[in-house]
Amino acid sequence: MKGLMLFLCVIWGFNFVIMKLGNDVFPPVLFAAYRFLLGALVLFGITLLRKIPLPGKRELKWYILCGLLQTTYFNIAIQISLNYISAGLTSVLTYSMPLFLSLMAHYFIPGEKLNAKKTGGILIGIFGLFLAMDISIGGNIWASVLALSSAIIWALSNLIFKKKLQGCDAVQFTTWQMAIGAIGLFLFSITFESGQSHWSLMAVVYLLYSGVLASALAFVIWSHILSKMEASKASISLLIVPIVGTLSGVIFLKEELNTITLVGIIFVLLGVWLVNYNGSIRMPLKNHSLLAGRKGKYRRDRA
Repeated sequence: MKGLMLFLCVIWGFNFVIMKLGNDVFPPVLFAAYRFLLGALVLFGITLLRKIPLPGKRELKWYILCGLLQTTYFNIAIQISLNYISAGLTSVLTYSMPLFLSLMAHYFIPGEKLNAKKTGGILIGIFGLFLAMDISIGGNIWASVLALSSAIIWALSNLIFKKKLQGCDAVQFTTWQMAIGAIGLFLFSITFESGQSHWSLMAVVYLLYSGVLASALAFVIWSHILSKMEASKASISLLIVPIVGTLSGVIFLKEELNTITLVGIIFVLLGVWLVNYNGSIRMPLKNHSLLAGRKGKYRRDRA
């Protein structure tokens, strides 16, 4: 599961580079709409091949809600924020989601209570993320609040999945919430956006990566991980995503990497380790007593 989580973080982290390049050739929300439409179409094909049934009425209402929250609102909030504050600050605020999800899970999901180690790991990870992005808030407080709201909405959507949709098919859930969210994005783009799309081979490559890998595949993986792991452990690991995005920007976009960013990366990794580390392996008391008995018997036999 940890390897799958790392794979997901790499896909989503590198997608920061792809989104930045994609926004040069498409209006931002329209690019997100194309991305999720493509992802939904791929997943609809998979549901047909796997003969996954249509969702029931109970599931469908939650799929619609998650689609409007996790796909439509989440991406609109990010794109608007990017127009007024830096990409670094936007990503920091967006990926503060683990803090909100862990707090929600503490109160609403049995067996996922926060302890001192998890709380400390989350706070260290968030602090490291601020250092890694080397940002300052500046004057557009409302845009920062909007970006922060994307993290809260994402956390709420994940909580709904954990509470109401446990046991549902991850492909079915991802397909329908993504399709519904894409419709919302198209409606917003048609109503409020201006600008033209500049189609080219690279524009298609950006859409294929964002739509197939970073949307269809990645969100199926995330839903699967979230169904198998504690919410706090799964979500804190996502703090690696903007770290991968930062390093990808350095490598592919020639962005600057300074000392404070490296220190921040170390803090993020430390926070992830603290939340996921289960402590040293101890021998159960029963086995210990059995081993002691065998040693005693061995000594008597030797005597």
